[in-house]
Amino acid sequence: MDEMKYTQLVEVLGRWKAEIIESFLKNEGIDVVLVQDSVSQSAYANPFAPVQVFVPKASIKQARELLETFDETEEEDEEE
Repeated sequence: MDEMKYTQLVEVLGRWKAEIIESFLKNEGIDVVLVQDSVSQSAYANPFAPVQVFVPKASIKQARELLETFDETEEEDEEE
C-alpha cells in the first residue's frame, strides 16, 4: 500500500465487519485496503481483533459520508 495515497477511514473490531465495509465501499467504486496486525492473523486469531480500513485520500470525504449512511442503516436495523 502506498502510504502517501491512502488514509485510514476507520478501525473496527473484527475482520468480518471490516470485510462488510470493504464490500459496501467497493460497490460504490472506492478502493479499500484492510490492515490487520499479523499477530492476530494466526491460526487461532481473535475474531474481534482490530482491523484498519484504508481508502485513497482522494476518496476520503465520499467514504466518510457513505460510512455514516452505512452506520445509520445498521442502527435502524438493530432497532427493528
